[in-house]
Amino acid sequence: MKKEFKTAPSCLEGKEMYGFDWKEHVTAIPSPLVVVTSYKENGKTNATMQSWLTFSNSDGFYCIFADVSKYGHLYSSVKNRKSLVINFPSADIYLKCYSTIHNNKYEDDEIEAAGLTAEKSALVDAPKIKECFLNLECEYVWEKELVPDSYRVVMCVKVINVVMDEEYYNEKKKGRYGDTGYLYNIHSPLNPENGERENTYIGTLKKYATYDELKNKNF
Repeated sequence: MKKEFKTAPSCLEGKEMYGFDWKEHVTAIPSPLVVVTSYKENGKTNATMQSWLTFSNSDGFYCIFADVSKYGHLYSSVKNRKSLVINFPSADIYLKCYSTIHNNKYEDDEIEAAGLTAEKSALVDAPKIKECFLNLECEYVWEKELVPDSYRVVMCVKVINVVMDEEYYNEKKKGRYGDTGYLYNIHSPLNPENGERENTYIGTLKKYATYDELKNKNF
């Protein structure tokens, strides 16, 4: 039976949401998990774990970041150099990527501090992470405040170069999906009836069926 939640349930009163709306946790909609890299003004590498992003096509291939803080290194470095790289990690290097959350001082070379390898990009002024199986070199296009006077912005960037490990675009080898492929952020699912909240999960995507199989079979 479906239930409606127009306002925050009483069981959520006083619960810490860490800046997120309660609906974020009730829906717990998975989003791709990436590491965004750029150069800080001092030339050191910046690496930011990021989710809440999607992709769109219109005279090119674009990424829309739904939630970028104006007060972070990611925002300032991208505004300064108009360049960034979106790096897709596999599960085997996730913990190294996650460590960039703690190695994020202005004077830190954040990719090196995480035990990862920075490489120069071919077309943009931003580093890419060698160990990530997919790197998207991007140029800044525009931004808009999420709501008026918000410290968060929606940011659009254009993908101008794709660098991908051949073992991943070959589905007969590692492939893009399953245990070795794309990672997803499953953000602290919350039960709106009793307020119970689970830990955040890292998920992977499993192929279910082709369109033709769905049309021809009764699943």
